[in-house]
Amino acid sequence: MRKPFLVLGLSCMTLLSVVHTVSAGVNSVEKAVNGTADYKELIGRWDITIDENGKPAPAWLEVKLSGTRTLVGYFVASSGSARPVAKVNFDNGKFSFTIPPQWENGDLDFVIEGALAGAGIEGTITTSEGKKYNWKGVKAPYLKRTAAPAWGKAINLFNGKDLTGWEIKEKNQWVVKNGILTSPHGGVNLVSRQTFTDFKLHVEFRYQKGSNSGVYLRGRYEVQIEDSPKGTHPSSVLFSGVYGFLAPSEIETLGPDQWQSYDITLIGRMVTIAVNGKTVISNQEIPGITGGALDSNEGEPGPIYIQGDHGPIEFRKIVITPAQ
Repeated sequence: MRKPFLVLGLSCMTLLSVVHTVSAGVNSVEKAVNGTADYKELIGRWDITIDENGKPAPAWLEVKLSGTRTLVGYFVASSGSARPVAKVNFDNGKFSFTIPPQWENGDLDFVIEGALAGAGIEGTITTSEGKKYNWKGVKAPYLKRTAAPAWGKAINLFNGKDLTGWEIKEKNQWVVKNGILTSPHGGVNLVSRQTFTDFKLHVEFRYQKGSNSGVYLRGRYEVQIEDSPKGTHPSSVLFSGVYGFLAPSEIETLGPDQWQSYDITLIGRMVTIAVNGKTVISNQEIPGITGGALDSNEGEPGPIYIQGDHGPIEFRKIVITPAQ
């Protein structure tokens, strides 16, 4: 008659052992990172502004937990594409990591050091040239939309005559010839004076062999225009990719010296891109800003900006339909 009590006693001991093992496992995860649980406050996406001697420069950071004890991530500097971070060191609210240079001058690894600061993060970045700047970051907004947009009236951002509606910068190389907006060579970028939140954008463009440009959505997310051969394995840094983040399903280009079109719908972070009428990216999330962004204020409206600092590029239509 004592056997049921014996079984019950053994079951309780087994349960206590399992609970202890699970608890020890959780504690070991926390201790492996930094000895406390506050590493969880660093996990997520961060919109960063770097103070480059009084000039703000945008950046972006994502931190994830890989397995049970290693923090990893992605970092976007003011130029280039998203770069993988193999390990984010974290100890008692402070963190650091390094990344190699990409397009920048200098041979040194970038060194990013930071700390949790209230609801944000802040720290320093040492560049590939050894220059050191301060930076601050805030949690990136989710940008989740709860209802489908109602679309307003279409707006011609390019009137076919001149640069009305666009910011004209020093050493501007953009001209209008025979109704075509043209950048004959690398120079400055072209930024719309109007800003937008959610929208549908139609652009028709033509590039020369070997050329490169891009269309920045809200001034922060580049859809790549590049002379990528048709049939090339798709990549986020090639034709019609969202630079460094989203690869198209295929390279649907007509090639250089041909008029082509992008139809882009941006709602919150979700983007759909059709190339020459064929969808190549369907309702995918853009994680964060791409290199070359005007700022990292992702929760704010932003302009359409056309990359003009690489090679020759032409546009004959730039039409936007904003959400109401």
